[in-house]
Amino acid sequence: MAVEFRCATARGRCYARGLRADADRLMRAVRLADCELSLTLTTDRAIRRLNRDFRGIDAATDVLSFSQIEQAGAAPLDPRSVKNSPGLPVGDVVISVDTAIRQARESRVNPASRLRRLLIHGFLHLIGYDHERSAADARRMFARERALAAKMEEKEGEFSR
Repeated sequence: MAVEFRCATARGRCYARGLRADADRLMRAVRLADCELSLTLTTDRAIRRLNRDFRGIDAATDVLSFSQIEQAGAAPLDPRSVKNSPGLPVGDVVISVDTAIRQARESRVNPASRLRRLLIHGFLHLIGYDHERSAADARRMFARERALAAKMEEKEGEFSR
């Protein structure tokens, strides 16, 4: 399993170890442990630039996903079709630590938990989930997000005993 992790902001350093472990647990939880994931923690300024350049939206956002397994112009990827293939690059998840910390404060959750949820959300986009396609797709994606978060929290508890 390969999680390539990059922390491009000093604010993210204290979350780096935990988030990398979360990414490893996530890859195992979805049975894609032999695939590759790129994860970057960055600033609002950097993610705003990416959002503008790749989505045409000139604003910071919490998480962006760049799938390596969806082909440009192809039909939406069916999440059930993604197979665990050694070295398969699933894609890149980029998270703004600035936005995540702000959202955590507003929601009264700890930043590490918010970062975990953003990781899961971004990862689900990589493998074909999309809450913007339809209300049914949104329900399916958010249900999968909640289930994975619960599963990862359960596994985290096992590791800390």
